[in-house]
Amino acid sequence: MKHQLIVATLTLFALTSLFSCKKDTNTYVPPAAQVRVKLSDNATLGKVLTDSAGKTLYFFSIDANGNSGCTSAGCLTAWPVFYKEQGSVAAGLDSADFATITRTDGNKQTTYKGWPLYYYNLDANAGDVNGEAVGGVWFVAKPDYTVMLAKTQLVGHDGVQYTSLYQPGTGATLFITDDRGRTLYAFSPDHFNTNKFTKADFSNNGVWPIFEKATIANVPSTLTKTDFATTNVFGRTQLTFKGWPLYYFGQDNQVRGSTKGVSFPAPGVWPVVNGSSTVAPQ
Repeated sequence: MKHQLIVATLTLFALTSLFSCKKDTNTYVPPAAQVRVKLSDNATLGKVLTDSAGKTLYFFSIDANGNSGCTSAGCLTAWPVFYKEQGSVAAGLDSADFATITRTDGNKQTTYKGWPLYYYNLDANAGDVNGEAVGGVWFVAKPDYTVMLAKTQLVGHDGVQYTSLYQPGTGATLFITDDRGRTLYAFSPDHFNTNKFTKADFSNNGVWPIFEKATIANVPSTLTKTDFATTNVFGRTQLTFKGWPLYYFGQDNQVRGSTKGVSFPAPGVWPVVNGSSTVAPQ
């Protein structure tokens, strides 16, 4: 009888331990160190991407094509590369938006929505955002940009390099893209919030697809959010900037950083836009 009691007691203990372990497994929360990227709240900028310790991460406008343009020793000292392959992403972020690139120096770098991620060496503490808008090309990485800014050489569909004045020549131009670095254009014959290109049946939308957005969440801090609005185009909602309806170029094929539209059908007919652009005519 005593032997049976001991066996029953041991069996009960084993079952209790099993269910206890099962419960612990289901409710396990990984340590912060295993979370590679999380969202933090900033009083001025809203939600920003940080590493697991709360250090702010940044985008570089030169990286619109998805490759890092920060390659010199001086740049990398000021803007150290962020890379962490292992670990999850925190709530509010989609792991599908993260990837890894191999830089020209052979090192790896984590990207978010195609933008390589960096630290800023003057951010001493978690929550610092001292790198915001530095040089007009460095911006805090955020999950909800409606548009971003790129700064790169314009190259038309004809293969010619163009300046910001749409003359053949070299020199980087600053311009607005969508949140994934895809170039947005204006149509020079358009009027304020009035699309004069798209046909009612959208039969020509594949040539210059409208940039469809119903709301404007966040924009880079060097741009003015109130310069953005929307207009109705035969039942669809197109984003506008300073009254200019915004379009993609079909021949860019949704490739990040591609600017083929600047020379089609002739330079200046479909310009890129930025904070210096004039307001569309009434």
